Amino acid sequence: MYQVDTVIIGAGVVGLATGRELALSGREVLVLEAEKTFGTQTSSRNSGVIHAGLYYPPGSLKARLCHEGRDRLYDYVSSRGIAHQKCGKLLVACAAPELTKLDALMANAAQNGVTDLIRLSADEARALEPEVHCLAACLSPSTGIIDVHELMLALAGDIENAGGLIVCQSPVTGWQHDGDSFLIDTGDTPIKARNVINSAGHKALPLLQALTAYPSAHLRQGYFAKGNYFSLQGRTPFTHLVYPMPGTGSLGVHATLDLAGRVRFGPDIEWIDNPDDLYVDPARADAFAQAIRTYWPALPEDALIPDYAGIRPKLHSASEPMPDFAIEGPETHDIQGLINLLGIESPGLTSALAIAALIRNRLDQASNPGAARNLHNRVNVSLF
Repeated sequence: MYQVDTVIIGAGVVGLATGRELALSGREVLVLEAEKTFGTQTSSRNSGVIHAGLYYPPGSLKARLCHEGRDRLYDYVSSRGIAHQKCGKLLVACAAPELTKLDALMANAAQNGVTDLIRLSADEARALEPEVHCLAACLSPSTGIIDVHELMLALAGDIENAGGLIVCQSPVTGWQHDGDSFLIDTGDTPIKARNVINSAGHKALPLLQALTAYPSAHLRQGYFAKGNYFSLQGRTPFTHLVYPMPGTGSLGVHATLDLAGRVRFGPDIEWIDNPDDLYVDPARADAFAQAIRTYWPALPEDALIPDYAGIRPKLHSASEPMPDFAIEGPETHDIQGLINLLGIESPGLTSALAIAALIRNRLDQASNPGAARNLHNRVNVSLF
């Protein structure tokens, strides 16, 4: 039997960031990944955007962790030479009813500590992006883009340099808790761990259903939202990211850039039952074009090419409001040593390093007998 202090299930960007944080703090860390390599699911199938923190309810985990994570991420990638660009984004109001929404979003962002937003008139927006049509806009200078794979390579390297291990093709096929530790089966050598961080993305909830000690009253229903992306063939029309007003359950079909300057559009939101469904239907191009032309009327005909899709692990259905991140420890489920990261969708990439710091603080507090009482509230105070 292999014994280790902490097992992290899932080597996406949040799992890797958490593994790095814990390994650098001196813990024995083993990261288990079911796929052939790390970061092949949600982490590599998103927009690759570093968010400023405009949208999230003030005081929520999403707002707090996005704000802190953004600063941590820019510091980390700058110090490590990881490819990124603080290109900024335009949030555009294209119809009169959206002007009030734009002002409300700016006020919300200010409450979240985003203090660098600039309100633009239509003429000022066109001066930045001549092909964008809008009545008004908001410039977010601290929004950026990043090479997500390069980021994950750096995080994985930090884990291994600090003595941690990442083992791929190791799906958790069974696990149990005996009161003091976890026994984990991956089909190979059994693993015994004092702590487990469940960072398995859309597989995190099925894992909890397989843990017999997990209280059924705390089991959640998971949902899957596919985000489709289309790339643009032809010249690049923008130098900033361009976002419409957010819709229900998503930020709308926005225009993002990659580090080579190419444009892609998405994601939309398509509620599905099968998380392995990554097919991008070319027929969705018509709906994409209609949405894009609200802010870029000059989109050429037949210029959109199906690109890729990603699955967002949702804790709500299409008819329910979007909840906060669910970061659940023993204060929720009463299983010592278990922390679940549930519903970690956007802004999960931006928040990854802040989520990792939160988990380290929780584990450190739990290791101190005098810190067990009122753990959740005191950790939040120490972080924020």
